[in-house]
Amino acid sequence: MNEALKELLDLLDLEQIELDIFRGRSPEERIQRVFGGQVAAQALVAAGRTVTKDRFVHSLHAYFIRPGDPSIPIVYNVERVRDGRSFSTRRVQAVQHGKAIFTMSVSFHIAEEGVSHQASVMPVVPAAETLPTFQERMFDLVGDHPEFRDWVSRPRPVDSRYASPLTWEAYSDPSLRSAETNVWFRYDAELPDDPLLHVVLAAYASDYTLVDTILLAHGMAWGMSNVKGASLDHAMWFHGPFRADDWLLYAQESPWSAGARGLARGEMFTASGDLVVSVVQEAMIRPLR
Repeated sequence: MNEALKELLDLLDLEQIELDIFRGRSPEERIQRVFGGQVAAQALVAAGRTVTKDRFVHSLHAYFIRPGDPSIPIVYNVERVRDGRSFSTRRVQAVQHGKAIFTMSVSFHIAEEGVSHQASVMPVVPAAETLPTFQERMFDLVGDHPEFRDWVSRPRPVDSRYASPLTWEAYSDPSLRSAETNVWFRYDAELPDDPLLHVVLAAYASDYTLVDTILLAHGMAWGMSNVKGASLDHAMWFHGPFRADDWLLYAQESPWSAGARGLARGEMFTASGDLVVSVVQEAMIRPLR
């Protein structure tokens, strides 16, 4: 297990400071704001600690309200909205400087039998093991530029392998522009069997590339284009069991953008083709003069 994954797992082990009140911290990095996937993952951990272990996350709906300050802890207040015979609902508010920076509603469900179908088909892409890592792809792009090489070479908790163009590649080559992105990802270490942990880690990874799918359609890339972006909301549905330490294909598309906003959708498939997660996110995409 690399140090970045150890650090992430430590960040997800929230401190309980009172009944239904938890405290989380951010990595010790010089960044302007807290990564949205981190806040969503920590909020999901907080909600999950208030339900019984026989109830599993099946959906979440979240809004990013203010940028998170990475220099101070985040307090997560959990409201127990309802505990029914089959479902439990929780509302989580993340607070810094006395103001809400993030809200999430989470629903939990007991395991039940029911009708089953899957209309979505996993895209046909090369196997993850045959593709270069994200770092290897980026090293070919950044060359000897020391600042970018330092950023690319830093350890990451998630092993990501693109089966489609990177935004930085499409920035230079208009023929690569597309409103679709396919990325294999996994956490490259054997993880505990806790189902909540695997759901939380999928939520963390889900925020990595969705906004990039919107940029890819327009040939824009962070650090290259004069653009400002931020996640506005995030929704996920969890359809069945999966492991975040096995390869998952994250198939993403952006059906629309206009008026400084863009919409992106994603589906996560196991390597055998089972649809296990659906994701929708709207983001602010604001080109700057």
